[in-house]
Formats: sequence, C-alpha cells, structure tokens
Amino acid sequence: MQNAGDLSRRQILAAAGFIGLATLTGCGGDDEGGDAKDLTKKRNGAMKDYRPGQQFKASKALSFSMLHNDNPVYPLKDGWLFWKEVTKRTGITIKPLDVPLADYEKKRSVLIGSGDAPFIIPKTYHPGEVAFVSSGAILPVSEYVDLMPNFRDKVKKWRLEPELDSIRQSDGKYYLLPGLHEKPRSSYSLSFRADILDKHGLTLPETWDEVYDVLKALKAEYPGTYPWTDRWSTNTPFPCGALFQYLGQAYGVKAGWAYDNISFDTTAQKFLFTATQDAYRQMVEYLRKVVAEKLLDPESFTQQDDQAVQKLLAQKSFAISANPQELVQNYRYNLSKQVKGSKIEMVPVPLGPAGPILLSGIRLENGIMISSKALKSDTFVAMMQFVDWLWYSDEGQKFCKWGVKGITYTESGGTYTLNPGISLMGSDPDAPKDLQKDYGFFNGVFTYGGSWELVSSSFSPDEKKFQDVMSRRKELPVDPAHPLQSFEQEQATLWETPLKDAVIQNTLRFVLGKRPMSEWDAFLAELKSKNMQQLVDLHNKAYERFKKENG
Repeated sequence: MQNAGDLSRRQILAAAGFIGLATLTGCGGDDEGGDAKDLTKKRNGAMKDYRPGQQFKASKALSFSMLHNDNPVYPLKDGWLFWKEVTKRTGITIKPLDVPLADYEKKRSVLIGSGDAPFIIPKTYHPGEVAFVSSGAILPVSEYVDLMPNFRDKVKKWRLEPELDSIRQSDGKYYLLPGLHEKPRSSYSLSFRADILDKHGLTLPETWDEVYDVLKALKAEYPGTYPWTDRWSTNTPFPCGALFQYLGQAYGVKAGWAYDNISFDTTAQKFLFTATQDAYRQMVEYLRKVVAEKLLDPESFTQQDDQAVQKLLAQKSFAISANPQELVQNYRYNLSKQVKGSKIEMVPVPLGPAGPILLSGIRLENGIMISSKALKSDTFVAMMQFVDWLWYSDEGQKFCKWGVKGITYTESGGTYTLNPGISLMGSDPDAPKDLQKDYGFFNGVFTYGGSWELVSSSFSPDEKKFQDVMSRRKELPVDPAHPLQSFEQEQATLWETPLKDAVIQNTLRFVLGKRPMSEWDAFLAELKSKNMQQLVDLHNKAYERFKKENG
C-alpha cells in the first residue's frame, strides 16, 4: 500500500504529463522509473551527456533483441548493408527475431504473453499496446523519455503534446513510443482514368457531388460497365477500408480503416457512438446511391485486390482507390503497357459536407513498445539512447530511409537521388539493385515519421501535388484523453467487438441495398441492445475522471 506522499506525486506527474511536460515524467531525473540508484546501475555502454542531434555511439559493443516484421516485398537478409552500418555507426548489433507480416500481431501477442518477447517491439499501432498494459509486460515508456532527447525535442518543436495525451492510459502514462510527424500526411484517395475523362469532355472531380456526376456521365458512355470498382476489402475488418476512410473524412466521421466505435462531439463536449451520427448515415446513403445506380461495382466489397486492378487494366472500370505508390507502380505502369495513351490521376480527397478538413491523430504513426524485461538489463539506458537515435533523430531517420551517402544516394539542397543502378518501389524498373530488397533501407520497421522535408523527399511528382493540396486542409482537434482503468478496459473489450461487427455488417447491408434505409432507427436500437450506451457512458465517465484529476 502506497503512502499519501507517493500517491500525491503520481497524480502530480500525471497532471504534468497531461499538459505535455514530458520532462517531468522521465526516468532519468531524480527518482522516476525506478530510482536514481537503479538507473546508475543500468548505464553500461551508455553515452554521457547525450543530446539532440548528436551521433549516438555506445561506449562498448552491445547487442539488443528486436522483433522484426518481415515484409514479403523485401524479405529480411542477414547481409543487408543496413545491419552492418547500424553497428558501424552506433556500436550496437540488432538481433532481429523475424516474424512474417501476416502473423505479426498474433506472434507478438504470444511472445509478450509468454515473457519471451525481445526488448524492442516495433510496428505496433495504437491501441494495440493497451492489451499488454495491465500485465506489466511492457514499460510505461513516458516514464523514460528524458533518456530520449531527440524524441522530446520533436514533441516540443512540433507541439505534439495533445496527440501524446490521447494515447495515455488511466495512470497518466503512455506505453507506446509512436512515430512522430511534423505535418499530417494523407495517403489514400480516388483515382480516375484522366484520358477517358478528357475524351468525353469531363474534368477531374473536386467534390463528392462532382464524383457522382462524373460517374453518371461515364455510365452513360459505357452502359455495360461499372465506372468505379474498388479494393482493399480482404484481410481487413472493414471492407473497402480506404474508401470508407477518406469518404468518412469528407463527412467528418471515422469510418473504414479509421473507424472507432467512440467519437468526441466537440459541440456537446462528450463522447458518442460513431455510427449514431447523422453524418455517418449520410455517408452510407451516398454510397448506397452510387451502388444502386450501378456506378460502383458491388463486388468491390468482397473481391481480392488483384481482381479490382484487373478490371481497371481491362478497361471494365475507370476509377479505383489509390495511394501514390500504387498509382505509379501498379496502375500507371501496367496501364501504360496495355493501353496506349492511357493516363490515370489520383485526386485530392473530394470535399463533402464537412469541408476541407483532415481527421485528427494522423501526426502519430505506428511505434515501439519496450519489454519490461529490458529495464532489468544493465544496458537499459544505452538501449533507450539507441532507440532515440535510430528512430527519432534527424540523422537516424535519414539513414533508415535513404541509406549511406555516396553508396546508395547523393543529396544536394534537400534533394535526394538514388545512385545509378538502384531502384526504390519501381522508380527504375531496369535497375539491378533495389534499396529495400538488397540494402535493407526504407524498411517499414524503421522508416516512418520525421520532418516534412524528409518525409516529402521521396514523394513522386504526383504525391507532391496531392500532398500540397491536402496539407492546406485543417486538421480536426485530437479526441481528448479518456483512458479506461484496467477493469473498465476488460468490460469495454467485451462490448467493443460485437458492436463493431454489427456496425460493419449493417453498414455494408445498407450500402448494398440489402437493408432499407427505413430500418436505420431499428439498426440503432440493435446497437443499444448490444450495450452501446453502456460503452459510451464508460468512456464519458473516464473522460470526466481524467479531466478532473489532471485538469
């Protein structure tokens, strides 16, 4: 049992964390994260006076275990230059435990649950870390960030405190070191066969009403086709996850890959159930209309990605969801081989009733959990310094992305150019070497976040144009912190999945015309019977409690 003084200090620290004073929640101070005596015993190999912008170099050779998400596009190789150069620059040898991408989350859970997880556990998407908090298997990393000067510097410089507050747990701490972005980055939107639009005197649409008009015009010209077919429906809980996400943004609601049962109503200053919003119903009605009028292929919600792309290549459709990489490497490249004179363009996310907005929270990315076992090691401080340099320093981020200057790239005036004979994501199809496959750089385990200058350094001309438009849109405020206590989290987990399943299933039934919109109120009543209101009340209670304790 803690004494009153301990409890008071914990509350003070939680409050300080809530307003973003991360330096007060670090472990490298007088007595946080274990006491100063504990930390002095954990500095084996650490640098003294490690500062932002400084090259980290361990004072002795060390190795750290790390979970590695093996992407089949660039499977892990022991001989990658990446591994060798990390050791050369930092004195650290990474020992990767390689797990196939398809099994990553399941294997990660098994390893953490059994106590066999490596020290460093990257590629974790919030709230994926929450399941491991109550067991104590992962560290409250917010207690240790003052060992990470580059991380703290970026949080302060880019004013990311509200985003970090949004991932705090009921104890006021966060358990994930997320990727940090200087500016929001949008990735998905709709693409159109621009040559077909030109042929019929149509222009690329800027609003969802114009999307409808363009699709109607294409349907009139090609009555035997579905003008729009879509993808990203398999291996995801929310079919057409990309489409629903960016369409939802136009209506100001979380949908598709961005779906969350709970959303914050800034007017009412309380949480509500996402699918009960009028805007959510309006989004569903829009898609229902384009499906009913045979403008959107109903197979979009069940087909494999390859099937959707083949329809585009066979000119059975003229619109499909895209990201900049797929636009260039897949659609444009393959269309150019099959259809002479073809042009395909990705439009900025079409505007809807919500206006030119961006959904909140997109300046944080997947991040790193640290196993609690790491704290028992006498090299703990050196490990946290290493994580800070590799994932959060400007130099470390540039290295992870572009590799070694003179060997893999040259740089002049902020413009990065791959050396001859090296390709990146199809940039030079005839190149004998690939930056990811052959050198290990631009690996999603290590490459995310950073300054806008670095993030945009790999943009194609298409993405530059797309991001220029999207960056001018207003990002909505981040939902306020409302962490659940462990027993509340267990209860919420029991309610969350049945509710989310019901939303996804019925969203698709309404969109595909298998359920009439006259039954929308009945659908909401079904959600209530699945403890919808209890879940909302739980989150509002947590919000009021956290606000009272930390406001």
